[in-house]
Amino acid sequence: MPHKFYGGPLSLYSGKARAYLDWKGVDYEEILSTTEVYKTVIVPRVGRPVIPVMVTDGGETLQDTTLIIDHFEATTGGPSVYPDTPKQRLVALLMEVFGDEWLVIPAMHYRWNYNEEWVYGEFGAVAAPEASREEQLVIGRERGQTFKGFCPILGINEQTIPAIEASYEALLADLDRHFAEHDYLLGSRPSIGDYGLIGPLYAHLYRDPASGEIMKRLAPKVAGWVERMVNVQQPLSGEFLPDDAIPPTLIPVLERMMAEQMPFLQKTSDMFARWADANRDTEIPRAVGMADFSIEGVAGQRIAPPFSLWMLQRPLDYHRGLADVEKAAADEFLSSVDGAGAFTNFTMNQRLAFEKFKLVRG
Repeated sequence: MPHKFYGGPLSLYSGKARAYLDWKGVDYEEILSTTEVYKTVIVPRVGRPVIPVMVTDGGETLQDTTLIIDHFEATTGGPSVYPDTPKQRLVALLMEVFGDEWLVIPAMHYRWNYNEEWVYGEFGAVAAPEASREEQLVIGRERGQTFKGFCPILGINEQTIPAIEASYEALLADLDRHFAEHDYLLGSRPSIGDYGLIGPLYAHLYRDPASGEIMKRLAPKVAGWVERMVNVQQPLSGEFLPDDAIPPTLIPVLERMMAEQMPFLQKTSDMFARWADANRDTEIPRAVGMADFSIEGVAGQRIAPPFSLWMLQRPLDYHRGLADVEKAAADEFLSSVDGAGAFTNFTMNQRLAFEKFKLVRG
């Protein structure tokens, strides 16, 4: 009996998990997250309306793409999306955080400021696939307004939009140079870093028509990588580059992460530490306030989500747990990345865990 994967074509994180499941050769059935499915399956199992959700063939419920991927890495044979070597594994983990937790900014901007009317139709088609097109648009507008409303709290506004677009176009140019030379981030096999990037770069920035046109025009090699990731031709194939090599073409991408995302995450960590001290018995909220951030020299504010710290904990723990020789190799590489001290010197005073579908103190 196949596993049941509850998701949707519009969903950023469904795109991440689906691409992985297809490459891993997992036997699954995708079930559209209609209004009825939310009511009868997702909310009863998880406690809130969220996708994707995986119900395994043994009846276990998995929520969060990283946990879905790690479950099948542990239970399914074949090659892994986690490199064995220190520099490559660290870079892959960092790229997952960058894609999952930062590229949501351009993803949401382009969706709601370039594709809004189209997206309403898509929301309606998922929620009520049997309804007429007119009914779907009404339903889609109602459902979509919630998501559109996230844009201001994500830091997307008139002041920041030009910088968001400049940063995204520069990222596309860097990635285009990389994918002109390599099929994936670290060779001919996708890594966990590729899956972090594919969520925003496929489900919003490639699939939404107006932003898809921008990607194909400005960065055709990135569009080609997206197509390789989501139309898997050979599951479980490919190799990571030999000798723990990191392509020089990834350095600008890492430097963008260090310049944009890491200072914001440090502010989030500091805010969360203060919140945790003052709220010892309180459930962890989705955000602990609004934090300053900067893109292309333009300052803004956005919500400070503890979940992003849980994701960053993965590369932090990996880096800090390396044996001496491997850590020296990783540190030598990081010294070639401008701004990497924001990662190596990162302070997080409150550990986090993800249990029973929510963040808890670690």
